[in-house]
Amino acid sequence: MPTPPVKFPKPNRNPSKPPVRKSDGNGNGNGGNQGGGTEQNWRGLLLLSLTFLAVFAFYWVAMHPNLVQQEITETRLFELIKQGKVESIVNEPDPSTGIRMLTGFYKTPSSNAPNAPEVDAAFKVPVDLSLNPSLAADIKAAGYNKIIETQNNTNIFWPIFINFVPVLFVFGLIYFLFRQQIRSAGKSAFSFGKSKARMMTRDRNKVTFKDVAGIDEAKEELSEIVEFLKDPRRFQRLGGRIPKGVLMIGPPGTGKTLLAKAIAGEADVPFFSISGSDFVEMFVGVGASRVRDMFEQGKKNAPCLIFIDEIDAVGRSRGTGMGGGHDEREQTLNALLVEMDGIETAEGVIIIAATNRKDVLDPALLRPGRFDREVRVNLPDVRGREQILHVHTRNVKVAKTVDLGVIAKGTPGYSGAELANVVNEAALLAAKRNRDDVGQAEFEEARDKVRWGRERRSMAMTEEEKKATAYHEAGHALLSILLPHTDTLHKVSIIPRGPALGVTMSLPEKDRVTSWKKEVLSYLVVVMGGRVAEEIFLGDVSSGASNDIHQATRVAKAMVCEWGMSEKLGMVQYGDDSSMNFFGRDMGGSRGYSEKTAEAIDAEVLQLVDAAYSKARELISTHREAVEKITNALLEYETLDGKHIKDIIEHGRMLTPPPAPLMPPSNPTPKEPLPVNPPVKPKEDDGGLLPGLPAPA
Repeated sequence: MPTPPVKFPKPNRNPSKPPVRKSDGNGNGNGGNQGGGTEQNWRGLLLLSLTFLAVFAFYWVAMHPNLVQQEITETRLFELIKQGKVESIVNEPDPSTGIRMLTGFYKTPSSNAPNAPEVDAAFKVPVDLSLNPSLAADIKAAGYNKIIETQNNTNIFWPIFINFVPVLFVFGLIYFLFRQQIRSAGKSAFSFGKSKARMMTRDRNKVTFKDVAGIDEAKEELSEIVEFLKDPRRFQRLGGRIPKGVLMIGPPGTGKTLLAKAIAGEADVPFFSISGSDFVEMFVGVGASRVRDMFEQGKKNAPCLIFIDEIDAVGRSRGTGMGGGHDEREQTLNALLVEMDGIETAEGVIIIAATNRKDVLDPALLRPGRFDREVRVNLPDVRGREQILHVHTRNVKVAKTVDLGVIAKGTPGYSGAELANVVNEAALLAAKRNRDDVGQAEFEEARDKVRWGRERRSMAMTEEEKKATAYHEAGHALLSILLPHTDTLHKVSIIPRGPALGVTMSLPEKDRVTSWKKEVLSYLVVVMGGRVAEEIFLGDVSSGASNDIHQATRVAKAMVCEWGMSEKLGMVQYGDDSSMNFFGRDMGGSRGYSEKTAEAIDAEVLQLVDAAYSKARELISTHREAVEKITNALLEYETLDGKHIKDIIEHGRMLTPPPAPLMPPSNPTPKEPLPVNPPVKPKEDDGGLLPGLPAPA
């Protein structure tokens, strides 16, 4: 029976006005006023300042009435009465002390200028007429008979009111402000359960599918999701249904998050983005509440897309920690499982997640119905790398002689992020050399810098150390040329680069998908070449081969335990018991094999390494003269290309020696920068390549 078509609410077709969820003032939601808290703080400060000014003015006027009424003596009062200046006299109590006194108004000049107009002025005489009856008779005798008597309503609480009300008012204001802050804090506490998903709109996100290159299959699958949301009837007419979830899996730097940004730029529907770590907080139950709130937002804006980056932070397998089923992360995962495919499923909400750790995800999360599609975002091939380089060089001034196809062939195994870094480093290097554009030499140097590190020409090395490094690298280089099934030798250098004192760089001729046993055995022999050369030509061994030993041991153990390349132990995988997940396995769980098998594994690994060591010793002893010549050439030129090494082995000398190296100053200072290689001019017989550079791998 065909599935009935799903009815979605009408989506917003105007990208300039997407549905926006208003903010709650605490930074949650997808829009709205994010500065409400700051505005409220300014309002509170302004209110507090005005209140202090008002209280200060009131208190000052109340406690300093002489600013309004001028206190005069009885003699001065009689003078004013005789002059006819007094307009009124009132016998009333003082509001601050309750003691009765004489108050009133009299005429006085407004200034000291002659004929200045007169104005009213207030006065007070600290005399109580009830206690001095003769004064009232004297005032009447002086010619003033209009003394007004007021009732004595003296209140003992009035002075207390005048002194303490301002203080109480200030404390009340502080309480009000703190109460508002407590309410805001309460809202913030309750908003912990709100989702932190952020809406991305076209005006904020300029990335589209045109900016994604090198992963055509993944881009095509995700573009189908966008097309489904734009025109669902086209896909539903035959009974199909919309996928509920898409999981992007791939190594770091391959473009998973970039794809999500491109979907946000292409989709004509609301797009929410959130990180897996945003779900879990210090409070129990917050993660599950945020998951529910996130899907509630999705239902209101359906159809919509929700992107969860690094989902392994919340989607790890359950039952692997000490907390059991009550672990906070597991509660969050349970809520996510129910919301994606439970009793009440959110229709029209598509989850797109990204991770580079699929092995740690819970199986219930990966089943169809939750994540219906798994999109593999792998490392780009040579054609994809060239497309990625073209994308990242849009805004870079690249020389006309640069062939990005050559750079793409010489960067096998590089991710999109590494290629972007190569372009950026090349641009910086060209700017440092004061060039007008970025040439092939800068791209080659940037490629080596990103993969193997920067040259450290200023590092002080004794002649003995340089000689030992030259013999070591000569051993690697010789075996890389002599042995079949090895990667093409790219460059050999005794200039310290990154953590190494010297490097032998090899690049495969084509993208490698699988590793064959004969290739791995040849690799082990090449790795042993450095240590063997030290032993044969110097009569001693150094610690410089520690990384070689580490790599040889790792590869030999993988051959025995993972790849089934041991005839003695057979095609059995050792040491990967999936039932002992994470915590239990790390705390001393069973290795999945017995002690006898462990001894056999150790013996087989040792046998593989010893066989490679013996093979390397045999070849280097046979070609002692070639090793000596390679060593002397390295001591003279410091860096040799693969073709130079091949010329020495086949012809006994270099047919086209490289230019002499530029020696760094003995004591470089910030004011005395290290010299840089001058830009070289292309030759016609190099097919457009710059001389002195390695042939493209």
